[in-house]
Amino acid sequence: MTPTTQNTGALSHIRVLDLSRILAGPWATQNLADLGAEVIKVERPGVGDDTRGWGPPWIRDDNGEYTNDSTYYAAANRGKKSITVDIASEEGQKLIRELAAISDVLVENYKIGDLKRYGLDYESLAAINPRLVYCSITGYGQTGPSSHKPGYDFVFQAQGGLMSITGERDDLPGGGAQKVGIAIADVMTGMYSSIAILAALNHREVSGRGQYIDMALLDCLVALGGNQVTGYFSSGKVPFRYGNAHASLVPYQVFQTSDGDMVVAVGNDQQWQKYCEGIERPDLASDARWTKVTGRITGRETLIPELARTMHTRTSAQWIARLEALGVPCGRINDYKQVFEDPQVVHRGLRVDMPTEDGGTVSTIASPLRLTGTPVQYKLPPPKLGSSTEDLLKQLLNKSDKEIAAYKEAKVI
Repeated sequence: MTPTTQNTGALSHIRVLDLSRILAGPWATQNLADLGAEVIKVERPGVGDDTRGWGPPWIRDDNGEYTNDSTYYAAANRGKKSITVDIASEEGQKLIRELAAISDVLVENYKIGDLKRYGLDYESLAAINPRLVYCSITGYGQTGPSSHKPGYDFVFQAQGGLMSITGERDDLPGGGAQKVGIAIADVMTGMYSSIAILAALNHREVSGRGQYIDMALLDCLVALGGNQVTGYFSSGKVPFRYGNAHASLVPYQVFQTSDGDMVVAVGNDQQWQKYCEGIERPDLASDARWTKVTGRITGRETLIPELARTMHTRTSAQWIARLEALGVPCGRINDYKQVFEDPQVVHRGLRVDMPTEDGGTVSTIASPLRLTGTPVQYKLPPPKLGSSTEDLLKQLLNKSDKEIAAYKEAKVI
């Protein structure tokens, strides 16, 4: 397919029809947009993506006034063009089919069966465009006894096991299950979906055909269990919460210093020796109980209180200077204000300020994808609702002004 704008991105030859909303789908398609794909975001006329209204905080315009679009929406929708289409109408369905015929990828997160009722399911669209890569994102997947259920990130963090290993130990103050501070099921599903889409596009180069992709938030959240789940399969022991400690490394946790808290992450036995040198505890370094990680794990209840007493004798800055000089991983616990003041974060350009369509500025986080030959580019800000509708209908589908006026009159767009 040929996008409407020239782009040097890795996916500049790819057009994506994005029928998704909220977070998982938009996160996936924003990844594709960052890589240069032309992403057409299809939204409900007059309403748009649900997250546009998920404020405060809101995006500001050129006068510094708040707009109707939330920063939550902005976080997952840069690089896209917004077109409004009522897919419940026959004319709207026809427009989507016409767009799908000239697209490479379609991403949607409707309830199972919704798009089939409109003739916009994979089978219907693949008959029009056999090269189409069609990615469906749902809570539980397209099959199984729970496939019909709705679901949100919080539910999957609980149901998928993540909350069972997140939070302070039950026997300590504040103990109990905790969710992660971001919508990690959505974000990870978006990331996995991006990978699946790219794999399908690559296979299309060999086979000449697209394919259907069935992505589920529950699947992705369970997969995130990784080493914890594999350990359970082997041992039969159900993983539990360690709080800020680590199941397989000691010391690997938060320590209270004389002026606050900091993190120490000793990843191997050599680092343990360096750590003991840094905190001036040669007695611990030479103690046969602690020289190997296995001993430190099984004896953590004895070792950690001893380390904690020592760590409380100096400030965080003093410890960080000493330990970093010896190559021991450590750091202070930053809030997001401190994160974006960090010299390394500033150097890497992890804040991206983009001019909005109404003259304001929206700040987003840079993509971590660093390609040297086809670098990520930030050409389009999160779009205003329907701002590209007329242009895209004219450019891509050759619709006339009369036809567009008729669509408006019928509230199709």
